[in-house]
Amino acid sequence: MTDSFSSDCLKLDRPVGAPFSGTSSWRDEEKSLSDLKKLYPDFPYPVLLKIDVQRRGVVYTKEALAAVDPIIHMTSVRSDYYDKDDLSPVSLMLDDGTSIFTEGFLADTGFEPYVVDFDGRSAYLCDGADPLARVSYWEKPDYYSKTTSRGRHMWQLVSARPQRLTIHPHQFCDFWKKSGCGCKFCVMASNFRAGNKEALLSVDEIVETVAEALKEPGRNQSIFLTGGTIVSGQNPLDDELELYLAVLKGLGLLFGGRKFPSQLISTAFNPWQIRRLWEETGLTSYTADIEVLNESLFDWICPGKSQLIGYQGWLDRLEAAAQIFGRGNVNTGIVAGVETARPKGFKTSEEALSNTLEEAEKLFRRGVWVVGCVWRVMEGSVFFRQRPPSLEYYLRLAQGLDGLRRKYGFMADLDNYRRCGNHPDTDLARI
Repeated sequence: MTDSFSSDCLKLDRPVGAPFSGTSSWRDEEKSLSDLKKLYPDFPYPVLLKIDVQRRGVVYTKEALAAVDPIIHMTSVRSDYYDKDDLSPVSLMLDDGTSIFTEGFLADTGFEPYVVDFDGRSAYLCDGADPLARVSYWEKPDYYSKTTSRGRHMWQLVSARPQRLTIHPHQFCDFWKKSGCGCKFCVMASNFRAGNKEALLSVDEIVETVAEALKEPGRNQSIFLTGGTIVSGQNPLDDELELYLAVLKGLGLLFGGRKFPSQLISTAFNPWQIRRLWEETGLTSYTADIEVLNESLFDWICPGKSQLIGYQGWLDRLEAAAQIFGRGNVNTGIVAGVETARPKGFKTSEEALSNTLEEAEKLFRRGVWVVGCVWRVMEGSVFFRQRPPSLEYYLRLAQGLDGLRRKYGFMADLDNYRRCGNHPDTDLARI
């Protein structure tokens, strides 16, 4: 582990991998959704469908877009595909409450995307012309239409999922200040530059917005904070820590100084930094995403994290956090599928699954549980135009992580389908 950060990261400024044609040949190369439904009858169909939509992406017909009501629904502009002024839903929900994150999912991954169509009464998720499931668009909370005392739109400060408030106090990442040091799957830097965002949000306005959001009874289950790495400080990451401490202390005033349902995803802090989070704030759970469970791939895919902390250092800090926050209150996330990225990733699904689940079990034994999200191959990342693994791969990985969680007796509460909704393996905890 190192305590300094320089520009000696692996330099790779161009996307890895050749463009995909977008033809239908991929359908002949893997088992289909219907095949897997028959082969794995105990695997919930809504979760399987969710994985495939996130893997392949989704587009909307004109009728589906016309059904979007910006007064009711959470929307975004998708000008890369639709007409300039078209608003598309931020994300979708199946009838059973399964969330499907779709914002920004247009990417050239070689797959044909799913299609959302509208029949005049309901929206349906379709594979080509075949309707597979009814879906609804996420509804926005009341505070989205309000502004802060300084005149800023509240939705710009705190975003919402169906039952969670999400805060990004730092909207950039210091690893991207050094050529080739950002995580290769990540689009934070390109989104930041394209959107002309400010790096730091106002702590006072964040607290003001959350106070307004809490006036809508029954809407939210938890408050979530995350953001890009801030390397600087007397000790590395001290400035990132101080930012989160300021936000959490401000939010704590809304809860009378008590612990409140909350999660922080940050860079892996050292033990004394983590202890400050626990002792000085109302934070109840902690996450530091390791991204990929293999040391050599971690070094290649996450060069900034590797140089600053290192793979083994990251593992050690997660274990220290679990000892401070308590069993079940610390986990780490992986970008599931990125372990197969070309040219250095695992060549076969069996190798990738075996390695990932073996490494995950080591973390479970150390008191840290693991969750996965589907690798979103997005424009603006170094890995743009790569192709994620098969649907069966994701099914088996979700089963494996869920099986480990059950084996070691961890609850999925802090990252379940209500508080997060972006992890197929924790969706399985509903069974």
